Amino acid sequence: MAGFHQRNRGQRRPQEAQHKINQAIRARSVRVVGDNVEPGVYSISEALKIADDQELDLVEISPKADPPVCKIIDYKKFLYQQKKKQKEMKAKAVKVVVKEIRFGPNTDEHDYNFKLKHAEKFLNEGAKVKAYVFFKGRSILFKDKGEILLLKFAQDLEEIGKVEQMPRLEGKRMTMFITPKKK
Repeated sequence: MAGFHQRNRGQRRPQEAQHKINQAIRARSVRVVGDNVEPGVYSISEALKIADDQELDLVEISPKADPPVCKIIDYKKFLYQQKKKQKEMKAKAVKVVVKEIRFGPNTDEHDYNFKLKHAEKFLNEGAKVKAYVFFKGRSILFKDKGEILLLKFAQDLEEIGKVEQMPRLEGKRMTMFITPKKK
């Protein structure tokens, strides 16, 4: 029983390189591009010699092309720039925030207005609003009351938000999504 659970414990697999470089390129001939290089199709040995003369790497950029496209560049610098680009793209990506507002089928006017004000604030901040009516016990008999409540809610918010998903019953909840309107 001693060696039963000792598979790869604490060991990571070697990370697969995303590009083939230098001797790892297996094509006979490649299309070479890059700075200070005459673009064209070269045999792999010629391309490696050109890269070696410039003390740079031959990196396979487009392996599916015929012949594969390789670029003569400093590979470490290339990876650094790619990582930097990905980081910038991630920073620019819009993060969608979803705020939930819960109602009961018999929510009174004051509570409704209080929750409506919060929903307006959330939509103005650019967040999506997930409004739902939660049915407890036998209150599921009032499905139509819940739907009317959510539709009224959507109508009151139609100036600043649009309905992304109409009220839909899922188990004991009737849910509706409202997204902010673009300004």
